[in-house]
Amino acid sequence: MQENNINKQVKSKKRVADHGEVFTSEREVNAMLDLVKDETERIDSRFLEPACGNGNFLAEILSRKLKVVENRYGKSQLEYERYAIIAVSSIYGVEIQEDNAIECRERLFGLFNEKYTSLYGDKCKEECRQSVRFLLNRNILWGDALDFTNPVTKEPIVFSEWSAVNGTQLKRRDYVFRFLVEKTHQFSLFNDEGEAAAIDEPIKDYPLIHFLKLGEDDTNQL
Repeated sequence: MQENNINKQVKSKKRVADHGEVFTSEREVNAMLDLVKDETERIDSRFLEPACGNGNFLAEILSRKLKVVENRYGKSQLEYERYAIIAVSSIYGVEIQEDNAIECRERLFGLFNEKYTSLYGDKCKEECRQSVRFLLNRNILWGDALDFTNPVTKEPIVFSEWSAVNGTQLKRRDYVFRFLVEKTHQFSLFNDEGEAAAIDEPIKDYPLIHFLKLGEDDTNQL
C-alpha cells in the first residue's frame, strides 16, 4: 500500500531544497495545540496558519472542533450542521504551493464529510456539503504569506470573516490580508489577549445568507 502523503513530513528532496518544505509531525502538532487546548475546542475560535502545507495543524483543529460539535449538538442534525459550518468558517490557511492548498481543502472537507456521513447517512444534505466546500475555498488560499499576494497573479490575498447572526444566518465581510496583519500588528487573527482582533472597514460587505445557502448566489461567489 502506498504511503499517504498526509502522514509524511517530506514529499520530495527537491521540494525541501527549493522551498524548505517539511511538514510537522502528528505528535508535534498535538503537543503544540495542547498549549492552547481550550481555544482548539471552542467552536468559533479563529485560527490562521500562514504556511499551512497540506493541513496538519488545521486538520487537527477541525477534528477537535467537530468532536465538540458532535458532543453538544449531535442529536439534532440541523444544529450539528449549523455549528459544524461555524467551526469550518473559523479555520484559515495560506499556502505558497498550490497543490498543498488544494490537498488541504480536500483533506478538511474529507474530515467533515466522513463525520457528517457517519452521523446522518442518507439524511445528509448536499447543500450543507456545498456550504462547507465554499467556506474552504474562501478560507484556504494559495498565496505567499510573506508578501500577502498570490505567487503567480500577484493579486492581494483577501480573506472572508464569517459571523453567525440570528441563529441561521451568516454575515460575510472581506478583508485584505496585508491590511489585517498591519492593523493588528501580528500574524494571526487574535489580539494579544486572545480575543478576536479589531479590524477596520472591509473591502466588501455581503448581505446575510442562510448557512446552508453559501455559494448559491453569484454575489457570494469567489
